[in-house]
Amino acid sequence: MSIIDIISQRHSYRGKYKPIPVPRKDLVTIMKAGLAAPSGCNKQTTSLIAVDDEEILEKLRGVINPPVGETAPAMICVLTQRINAYRDKCFAVQDYSATIENMLLAIVELGYQSCWFEGHITDEDRIGYQMAQILNVPDDYELVCFLPVGIAETQPDVPKKRTFEERAWFNGFPGNKK
Repeated sequence: MSIIDIISQRHSYRGKYKPIPVPRKDLVTIMKAGLAAPSGCNKQTTSLIAVDDEEILEKLRGVINPPVGETAPAMICVLTQRINAYRDKCFAVQDYSATIENMLLAIVELGYQSCWFEGHITDEDRIGYQMAQILNVPDDYELVCFLPVGIAETQPDVPKKRTFEERAWFNGFPGNKK
């Protein structure tokens, strides 16, 4: 499958997962793909924790409310450090976003499904902080996202996208001639 095919076939999956473990070698491949992403001024602000131990997964699921990804046999937690790259510019959000997208593409390439859960855990209820406590994450890191990983029980829903012409142009924004 080409990278363009993988990009076209990747959709967020919020359904149930089959109870089939994800081999560690696949989790390593996914995380290496993530860590190969670009990083603003090479500050490498993103770190990852893969969880495949059922006991730890249960503890994490216990704080994720409302529950999402609760049947996934593995999860990858995305950590960031807010490090300024130069002057007062911090590219942590861009860094971890690129990391996550690389991992989502690798997940599809390996035959798994996932979904980027960020807003769900970074709200005022501080679920990401609770997850970080379970994983013994130091205070200078923030757990900003998790990706459930597993074999989907059903096919992901394909969202309706606006057309290319509605969202992409050449040589300027259409209809706004100066």
